[in-house]
Amino acid sequence: MESNGIRAGKAMQELPVLENAVVGVADGKIAYIGADASIPADRVIDCEGRLVTPGLVDPHTHVVFGGSREHELSLKLQGVPYLEILQRGGGIHSTVEATRIARKEALYKKAAFHLDRMLSHGTTTVEAKSGYGLEIDTERKQLEVVKELQEQHAMSIVSTFLGAHAIPASHKENPDAFLDEMLNMLDAIKEENLAEFVDIFTETGVFTVAQSRRYLQRAKEKGFGIKIHADEIDPLGGTELAAELGAISADHLVGASDKGIKDLAESGTIAVLLPGTIFYLNKESFARARKMLDDGVAVALATDFNPGSSPTENLQLIMSLAALKMNMTPEEIWNAVTVNAAHAIGRGHEAGQLIVGRQADLVVWNAPNYMYIPYHYGVNHVHTVVKGGRIVAEAAGKGLSF
Repeated sequence: MESNGIRAGKAMQELPVLENAVVGVADGKIAYIGADASIPADRVIDCEGRLVTPGLVDPHTHVVFGGSREHELSLKLQGVPYLEILQRGGGIHSTVEATRIARKEALYKKAAFHLDRMLSHGTTTVEAKSGYGLEIDTERKQLEVVKELQEQHAMSIVSTFLGAHAIPASHKENPDAFLDEMLNMLDAIKEENLAEFVDIFTETGVFTVAQSRRYLQRAKEKGFGIKIHADEIDPLGGTELAAELGAISADHLVGASDKGIKDLAESGTIAVLLPGTIFYLNKESFARARKMLDDGVAVALATDFNPGSSPTENLQLIMSLAALKMNMTPEEIWNAVTVNAAHAIGRGHEAGQLIVGRQADLVVWNAPNYMYIPYHYGVNHVHTVVKGGRIVAEAAGKGLSF
C-alpha cells in the first residue's frame, strides 16, 4: 500500500497484496517489507496462514461521554418516537446531562475502556468528537479529556470540536446565539491545542446550511480543519456545502443528492459513511456508496461510536455492513478503513498504510486473506495488534492458522 494520496472511485478497487512476506519492525517503525525471512529478530510473530494489514483507522466517533442509553432500546422496539423519548428525558439530552455531571476522571476512565476495546478489534487510530456538553464548561471538559488520552493512551487520537452538535433547550428560540457562544471558544481551543477540527450537525431541526456556512467559515478562518455531519436524514444541502468550503470530510450522507455526490467527487472531500448507525436505528436506506464510488468519490468508513445511535467499537462489523448493505467490494472496504480513513482525519501521512519508515501500526488477523474479514461477520478476527512497534492486544489462544 505504498501509493500516495487519497483513493477515489475506481482506484479504490486497487489493493496491493504481497504473498509469503515478512514485515520487520525496529525502534517503533516499519524497517522492512519483503520476502527475506532470514533477517535476525529479537522476537518473531508467526503469521503463517494469516493476514497482516495496516492498523484500522476510525474517522468518526464520539468516544467521550457520560452514562449510557440501553434503557431506550425497549422503547424504540415498542415504536416510541424519538421526540417522545426526548420528552421523557432520554435521547441526546440524557447523554448531555450525564456528561455534564460526570467528573473528568470518570470520563477519562470510561473513554479509555472504549479505546481499549477498539484496539482489541484492530483500530489503532481514531477521531474523537466533543458535543455532549452543548455549553462551554462541559465541551471544554470533553476536549481536555481527549487531550489527556492523546498523551497517555496507546491509541493515536485526533480531536474534533463538535460544540454545534444540537440546539440546547436554553437556546431553542435563538440558535444563532448558541453558535456564537461556541465560536467564542475557538481562540482558546486553538491556543491550548484542544482540537484540530471543527464539526457541525447540518440537518433538519438542527442547524441550517446558512448557519453551518457561517460557523464553518469562521472556524476555517481561525485555522481549523472543518468537517460536517451532513444530510443524515434529509437532502438539505450539507453535502454541497462540504464541497463548497473544502471540508476534509462530509459524514453520514444518507440523504445526499446526486449533485452533492458530484460536488464531493470534484472537490476531493472524503465521504465518511456510517452504516452502523442506519443498522442500529433499524432504517432501510443506507448511504449510496455504490453511486458515490461510481461517480469518483473517495469513501471512508467509521463506526460513529456513540451511546445513542451506534453503540459499537467494532470497525470489523462496519466492514461487513458496508459489503452487505452498501454493496462495497472487499478492496473498497479495506481502502475505506485504512488509507482513506486516515486522510479523512488528516493522518494520511502517518496512518493507514504499511510503508517502510512509518510508525509500525499493524494487525495480524486470524484470516487467510483480506476478503475473509467482511465475509465472516460478528466476531473479532484479531490475532495480534501492534501499535508503534509494541504489542497492545492479543487474542486469547491466538486462534486458528489457516
